Amino acid sequence: MNIRQWPLDERPREKLATLGAAALSDAELLAIFLGSGCRGLTAVDLGRQLLNHNGGLRALLSREEPLPRLRGLGAAKRSRVLAALELARRCSGPELKRDATLRNPADSAEFLRSRLSSYPYEVFAVVFLDNRHRVLAFEELFRGTIDGTVVHPREVVRACLRHNAAAVILAHNHPSGVAEPSESDRAITAELRQALGLVGVRVLDHFVIGDSAPVSLAQRGLM
Repeated sequence: MNIRQWPLDERPREKLATLGAAALSDAELLAIFLGSGCRGLTAVDLGRQLLNHNGGLRALLSREEPLPRLRGLGAAKRSRVLAALELARRCSGPELKRDATLRNPADSAEFLRSRLSSYPYEVFAVVFLDNRHRVLAFEELFRGTIDGTVVHPREVVRACLRHNAAAVILAHNHPSGVAEPSESDRAITAELRQALGLVGVRVLDHFVIGDSAPVSLAQRGLM
């Protein structure tokens, strides 16, 4: 059945106009961006299919690869959905602006949580700082699997030299949601401190990101 044949209070656009966006399901919200369906599938069906294919909205938001070529999901629809997802990511947490000064762990913890907590695989990232702890750049340097990632100290050193950094804050996520630092987390922190120390770059902290508050290795006395 075409959406135009649905009762008015069940159509996504009319429902949004009368009840507000919060009243719509994830599939109905996606249908608004998709605009239309295809033969045999409504826009809501397409939205539901897209969510099911990716494992839900959270997984869809963290998706880095192009959207799948599902039936009815042409180039124009994919572009609209990708634009909407990128807007959602950009608004999901605070920004870390260049030249912002990081004076304590709380200044950067929430930013790092918003950027890394939704990934279904491990991501290792670095905040590059000058000698007054002002932000030079933020980069996600390495990506791994659901239970680990390989960090190459040489590449971290190279990135520090590229940004002319005097200090860094390290961060990575635990897809399990448990932010407890592991032995390998402590080991790579020590290895990076040693490698970066050779080029005059200080490691100020290493955050582990999970579902709750980020854990600071510096605050735990683990570095």
